[in-house]
Amino acid sequence: MQHFDSDYMEGAHPAILEKLMETNEEKTPGYGTDAYCARARALIREACGCPEAEVFFLVGGTQTNATIIDALLRSTQGALAADTGHIATHEAGAIEASGHKVITIPHTLGKIDAEAIDSFCTTFYADANYEHMVEPGLVYISHPTEYGTIYSLSELKAVSDVARKFKLPLFMDGARLGYGLAAEGADLALADIARLCDVFYIGGTKVGALFGEAVVFTKPELAKGFFTLMKQHGALLAKGRLLGIQFETLFTENRYLDISRHAIDMAMKLKAALIDAGYALHIDSPTNQQFVVLDNAKMDELSKQVSFGFWEALDANRTVVRFATSWATREEDVDALIELL
Repeated sequence: MQHFDSDYMEGAHPAILEKLMETNEEKTPGYGTDAYCARARALIREACGCPEAEVFFLVGGTQTNATIIDALLRSTQGALAADTGHIATHEAGAIEASGHKVITIPHTLGKIDAEAIDSFCTTFYADANYEHMVEPGLVYISHPTEYGTIYSLSELKAVSDVARKFKLPLFMDGARLGYGLAAEGADLALADIARLCDVFYIGGTKVGALFGEAVVFTKPELAKGFFTLMKQHGALLAKGRLLGIQFETLFTENRYLDISRHAIDMAMKLKAALIDAGYALHIDSPTNQQFVVLDNAKMDELSKQVSFGFWEALDANRTVVRFATSWATREEDVDALIELL
């Protein structure tokens, strides 16, 4: 059976496992106050070109999104997001459970543009009754998006400019950030993200780590009280060094980007084979997620030998499915999938 369901099916990069074993019996302070976390923070600040950044380590994406949004918003505010955004669709109401509404606006292939944000906010504040409504308190985007698409440098700058126009913090969900940075045609670097976003996180769970997300506040004043809020959300890991070790390893010798590029290489090989074989791509994704239209009979046949993600029913006879590669995808497995297709 071949598995292409998602990009967190494997465990962790061997270098991480080796370091965890090597340090297993060391005694270190807890809650991220250890030397490994300190070194990981320093490496991340250097990679972001943001020496003043505050960096925190959390365990998983939903937990990270909920904690950051709760930290940035007043109780009367909500988060502006694409109507396909992860916090609006696949987080089981985690944001609403913390008391904040997700305010959805239209998307274009998973992305929201500056004009849509500007139009929503202008209309909102032109309403004489806006004080009776949930106020937009931040802008949430993800890179890559749920559709495997990426923001260009010019697009992110435009979104950042309009967010600052309305004094809204810009928050980037980076659960798959490595695959966005390494995507074909990407012109957005980590330093650009740090310059244009107020807070973002670097996904480890899907990009080589056993678990873990590194939250980067580029404006330290926004991070005030975040450590305590992490504890309140159950997001403060007592054995914090397990996160520090993983991110120190990922950000040593350019490992994070190198392993991300491998996932892209495997996805592009699959994409080229799909096109050559005459399959229809539902979305032209430059990242590790590839969305393909399959006849239902073909999908049922294929599912006996390959696992993949359901995306949406296109009509009564066709379904869009997702094949996801990862940092650990073996080329021989991609070759086997191509042969089956």
